[in-house]
Amino acid sequence: MTDVSAIASNLVEPALEWLVASSRERERGSLAWPAQRSDAEVDASLYMGTAGVVTTLIEAHRTFGDDRYADLALRGARWLSEHLNSEELGLYLGLTGTAYALSAAERALGDAESGVASRKALDIVRSRFDGERWNVYTELLYGHAGIALGALAAGDIDLAMLAADGLVSLAEPTDAGVQWTVWQGLGHRLHNMAHGTVGIAYALAAVGAATDRADFLATALAGTRDVLSLAEDDGGDGFLVHHSDPQLGGSERYSFGWCHGPAGDAQLFRLLGQLQPDKGWDDLVQRCWRTVVRSGIPNRKRPGFWDNNGHCCGTAGVLAVALDLQADGTGDLGFASTLLADLHARAIIDADGARWSNVEYRDERPDLEPQTGWAHGNAGIIRELLRATASGTGAPPSFAVAWPDQPPTR
Repeated sequence: MTDVSAIASNLVEPALEWLVASSRERERGSLAWPAQRSDAEVDASLYMGTAGVVTTLIEAHRTFGDDRYADLALRGARWLSEHLNSEELGLYLGLTGTAYALSAAERALGDAESGVASRKALDIVRSRFDGERWNVYTELLYGHAGIALGALAAGDIDLAMLAADGLVSLAEPTDAGVQWTVWQGLGHRLHNMAHGTVGIAYALAAVGAATDRADFLATALAGTRDVLSLAEDDGGDGFLVHHSDPQLGGSERYSFGWCHGPAGDAQLFRLLGQLQPDKGWDDLVQRCWRTVVRSGIPNRKRPGFWDNNGHCCGTAGVLAVALDLQADGTGDLGFASTLLADLHARAIIDADGARWSNVEYRDERPDLEPQTGWAHGNAGIIRELLRATASGTGAPPSFAVAWPDQPPTR
């Protein structure tokens, strides 16, 4: 067993214990999760609530072969099936994310009821399209890009194409390619994965590949060219694109994680490398990774530099790329060991299990309550710990549930 798998093995089961104990019993024996234990209300979203937890429990079932995790996932899916009432429609924050999690329960666990509910949720999303758009967003968390990817992952090709068609029509020409107004009325141009051009280009490339739509891929490449025109070489062999233009208040100029940094950018380049071998995309993946490794993370050099353990803007999201590259055969587990050691050092471990607190350095009390979900909580961290655990056992490096914006390993 490698150091990576040993550290992950020590953390993953107590982290699952804490996550399971954070659930709330609901009607018909169903389960739901709040964003954090002290919350009075449970949350459905993929980003911070039950949908994200369900996908992680499916991964735990696959890794350990323990039917308890499958049962818990199905109970969570049951609650999601009965609460398709969100006004939000997106992937990470809305009904598309619910549909994706339910489709995962159908595929991985054979639950037909979840499949019916998934298709019902996507029909609701489809019905709210006004002929041009769903809402003020084009980006990955709330808008068109996330709907396209979530629908694709859930098997609704027509809805994925509808969302991608909308993205093509909303593209805005630039000197280098195209960009998008990611939020109507925002007045800031964002560039990276979570809210920017990288995430939109990823969605178009993925849907284009699945549907053989050359126009989707062409627009994705035009968006990618725009991002490339903004890149800094970061020492001559790296890759770094700043957060926004003009700089959005309260945001760091440079980030290094999945949301707004080279860890997320690398996932677009990994996808394009699979679609267009020998076009130089793999070199861009390595340039992103060099920037990540030498950035100084996960050390917290100053307030606000690196305060998150989770997947969104944090250590788990970078660990995902480290494990992807190792599985692709283009990287090793050296930096993954560094990231896991940091997660181990920062874990809160006691009789309740293991969990992580993040930091909001601008608050008077900066240590935040541990969260349950994918973005900033245990579900997203556990997802990577499970794969890291498998890395030392010879188990497949892939996931049981393919993540919508994370290309499969080669």
